[in-house]
Amino acid sequence: MLEKKTLHDPYAALRIKEFLFFLNTRFFLTLAILMQSVIVSWQVYELTHSKLALGFICLAEAIPFIFVSLVSGHVADSVSRKRIIMISISLLILSTSALLYFSLESSSILKNYGVLPIYLVFGFIGIVRGFISAAFPAFMSQIVPREHYGNSATWNSSIWHVGAVVGPAIAGIVCAINFQTAYTINLLFIILSIFSFSFIASKPLPVKTKKETLGQSLGGGIKFVFSNQLILGALSLDLFAVLFGGAVAMLPVFANDILDVGSTELGFLRSAPALGAIFTAIILAYKPITKNAGRNLFINVALFGVATIFFAVSTNYYLSLFFLFLTGAFDNVSVVIRHTILQLATPDEMRGRVSAVNSIFIGSSNEIGGIESALTAVAMGLVRSVIFGGIMTILIVAGTYQLAPKLRKLDMKKIE
Repeated sequence: MLEKKTLHDPYAALRIKEFLFFLNTRFFLTLAILMQSVIVSWQVYELTHSKLALGFICLAEAIPFIFVSLVSGHVADSVSRKRIIMISISLLILSTSALLYFSLESSSILKNYGVLPIYLVFGFIGIVRGFISAAFPAFMSQIVPREHYGNSATWNSSIWHVGAVVGPAIAGIVCAINFQTAYTINLLFIILSIFSFSFIASKPLPVKTKKETLGQSLGGGIKFVFSNQLILGALSLDLFAVLFGGAVAMLPVFANDILDVGSTELGFLRSAPALGAIFTAIILAYKPITKNAGRNLFINVALFGVATIFFAVSTNYYLSLFFLFLTGAFDNVSVVIRHTILQLATPDEMRGRVSAVNSIFIGSSNEIGGIESALTAVAMGLVRSVIFGGIMTILIVAGTYQLAPKLRKLDMKKIE
């Protein structure tokens, strides 16, 4: 008798009720964070008209984020992950309230101190994000069964990118009204995220296989990542591609100086990569990458670099939107593969620490990439700096392809 072929269920993870609440939280939180990024970047550029000032926003968030990340990983493996996330989102509500207060017509904070108070708040947000980045992925792995990790990674990435489309688009529109309205709506979305998350039950922490000192615990995540060629290769590839290939931090300059458009169009520019990522995610939900995953990873990151170069030389708003769409479409292949590798290859008791290391590689690379983009834009000129970043991305793909043979030959079904 012939054995029936098991059909792939693209909605398997969505049938888990708590995962739906998790995705709701993910959506509203992403919406708020990406919306806030556009609001702040436009506000700072309007106040300063400085490329470096935009880069310093990224730096103000990245330094505390990196500093706290390893400790946050230890905390996420030692303290209730739900409690960490609830407290962190509550602190985001306070931070956004401060940004709203700074922008009130009755407030003289920005008049007296310039953009420094915004940098200080973003430094605090960097600390909060460090804890969220460690606890959030680790908590998701406790909600979804192992056999649905790949499917949950696809939907998690999809929802993030939906938020990343809608958030900047809304931000661009409401910034055209005023910054007070923008921050008020931003605050509402954060409140909705914590409301949704409250419906998920706390999960017991995985039992650790051995007792560790604080120092051993903090170093455990780093040691695990650097001893696993698949994880290290995927993280490194994504790190340097985002570091050199990302042009997001300079989008206000492209919008204002090259494309001659305003805040509304800037919002759509920021949304375009995420829209491309959603397009890819829909395909991956029905046709997940298993065999030849490594080969597809390298091809798509290289194409991300090519699309970045085409964006740099475009002077047409609609062509620029299209090339940014392509960067997101190609990049999301890397995101889904990396998340799936992390979920499948990481022991339960180390998820917080490994998530923290991942966030240092990936989360902070966006901010550090922002200051890199600002510095190279000042040194080389805006367009040349982005072309340089795209070329560097392609060279990094070629180098990683040679140095990480296990990643090159990756088959998702063979990850233990």
